Parts: sequence; structure tokens; C-alpha cells
Amino acid sequence: MSEEPRLASLAADVEKVVRELVQAARLGSGQLLVIGVSTSEVAGHRIGTSGTLETARAIYEGVESVRQVVGFHPVYQCCEHLNRALVMERETAERHGLEIVGAIPVPKAGGSMASYAYRQLSEPCLTETVQAHAGLDIGDTFIGMHLRRVAVPVRASIRTIGHAHVTMAYTRPKLIGGVRAVYSAAEAGISGMGTPVQWTDDSPGGPEAPGGTCD
Repeated sequence: MSEEPRLASLAADVEKVVRELVQAARLGSGQLLVIGVSTSEVAGHRIGTSGTLETARAIYEGVESVRQVVGFHPVYQCCEHLNRALVMERETAERHGLEIVGAIPVPKAGGSMASYAYRQLSEPCLTETVQAHAGLDIGDTFIGMHLRRVAVPVRASIRTIGHAHVTMAYTRPKLIGGVRAVYSAAEAGISGMGTPVQWTDDSPGGPEAPGGTCD
């Protein structure tokens, strides 16, 4: 496949999996989506060896096509050379009370994806950590350190972006208490309120059949 059709295909695949994650997570305006990408793995090479800004551009465009509709805030994870810091708009960092750190990602220290994203934002910055509502990992970059507890895996209909393995998850509040604890408004006798944990019987992490297993 020639370069432009390949990049267009990557963007379309990313858009598809992001839409699936948004639906599963019920991700809304202002919520955080952490994105880790190895453009080397997407191209079929070992992580950290063959990154390209062209591949990063295609992935960024796929994410943006969904963000413009939904309004979530994407944050892009840098590579280990910047301690997996996050690229985001300064407004996002300030809104969530995040400490801004001083570095500018480049392909050799930050990675191609973070470098490209940094240069597309109106007022970019880096933060060391974030607690995101959902996450997308393209190429097994390991984004778990930036997810809220508790993470719930989501299986995408597309298992690879290019050659890179895709994993993603949303998060839910921890369930606290013991045998007397109540988790739904209906059980509590409260009308007009949503449940704190949005589960369906067949959703990942939801109630299991008798004798079933969790993982």
C-alpha cells in the first residue's frame, strides 16, 4: 500500500476504535483520554526504533475527528526518556489542577506521537502525571500509570493499528463498603439520580453469571 492510502487507513482505524471506547466509557465533554502510541510498532518495528511524524499525524487526525464531536480532552503520553509525561493543553492542566513540568518533546526524547501532538496544540504543556477517565494504547506503551482506579478493559473490534497491538480501557469508581453497602439509586430509594457505576450485565467488568469468572 502506498503512503497516503496507508496513512488514511490508519486514521480511519484510530477513529473507529476511539468511537468504540467513547461509547463503552460514556466518555463526555471535558473528560480525559490518555493516549500512548509507538509509531515504530505501528510501522512493524520494535518500539523506540523507527518512529515517524507522518504516522503520528494520521493517528492524531483519527483522534481529533472524534474529539471535535465529543469534546473529551486527549492527553498524549511521552516515552520513558521524559518519564512518560503527558502532552496536553495548558487549559486542561490548569482545569484539573495538574503540575506543569518544563520540557519540550522531540522524537528522540518524548517520541514521535507526543512531539507531533505538542506542535498541534494552541498552548501545549507537559505534566508528570494524570488520572484519566479512559485510555488507548497503540503498541503496548503501557498507559496504566495514568489511569484512574478502577480500570475496565474494552476489547476493540480492531485488534491492531497498522502492525501495533491495541488495548484500551475505561475507569469506574471504586465500590466501597461491605455487605450492607448499596450501589444504585433504586436500591437506595432515591429517584432521579444516576447510578455511580454504569454497568450492564454483558459489559466488561459487569456482573457475572453464577459460577463465572472475572478475567
